[in-house]
Amino acid sequence: MPNNSIEKKFAGLAIDRVELDGSFSGYASLFGEVDLGKDAISPGAFAGSIRKRGVSGIRMLWQHDANEPIGTWTRIVEDKRGLYVEGRLTTGVNRGREVLELMRAGAIDGLSIGFRTVKAKADNSGIRHILEADLWEISVVTFPMLPSARVAQVKKSPWSHTIHTDTEAVLATAFRAAAQRIRP
Repeated sequence: MPNNSIEKKFAGLAIDRVELDGSFSGYASLFGEVDLGKDAISPGAFAGSIRKRGVSGIRMLWQHDANEPIGTWTRIVEDKRGLYVEGRLTTGVNRGREVLELMRAGAIDGLSIGFRTVKAKADNSGIRHILEADLWEISVVTFPMLPSARVAQVKKSPWSHTIHTDTEAVLATAFRAAAQRIRP
């Protein structure tokens, strides 16, 4: 039986670079990696949704706030690694300019997918494998749910990013609690 609520999954934004015009690319989801909510997205999970909605039907939001669109996706495809995206922040609006500067400074490096689970199965270890998902939006966010996927490089703004073990543990606990609240 399908779940009718919108779920949110945070992944690191694996950006190659952020251009001055706000263009960037990366992975919104990585297949097979278990996130802090004990979910793993399976290859092919988004294929039907991408066909149905098209790239223009999947919104780019700030922190999952439907009142804060910050740009548009220009390409969304599944490849062997995960859900690859290319987009452009709208620098003609304040929030778009702010997010661009935050990304270039290394302060923001997360993406989160907003979707409705169509088909999933749990394995014996309690991991839920998302087999089919109706993708609604991809947000730029502060904290990724998948800590292993991080920004690789921002054009003209290299930085180092360190998460302390205590902070990571606190975030993991918070994400697990949030995942339990939104899971049926």
